[in-house]
Amino acid sequence: MITVHLKYEIDPDRIEDFEEYGRRWITLVNRFGGTHHGYFLPSEGDSDIAYALFSFPGLAAYERYRADSAHDPECQEAIDLARRTGCIRRYERRFLRPLDQGPR
Repeated sequence: MITVHLKYEIDPDRIEDFEEYGRRWITLVNRFGGTHHGYFLPSEGDSDIAYALFSFPGLAAYERYRADSAHDPECQEAIDLARRTGCIRRYERRFLRPLDQGPR
């Protein structure tokens, strides 16, 4: 399994646009065979940082999602929403793997 961790720098004045963007991607990632673990929005502290986590069974499945989503009209609409509104200033993407407990 591979988990993608996204850290977003968002425009706090466009939080509603970012929330709509996130709602769309939760549905889209799940539709493409991933498991979306949610978006985590500012509450206390920094007002311009948000996070998202989603997983795929492996790197090959993630790469298929990336290739397929690049041509999907709903994915392109979600990307266009972020560009049009400027709700995302920048983002960082990290790939994580879960720690297997293994034998004790």
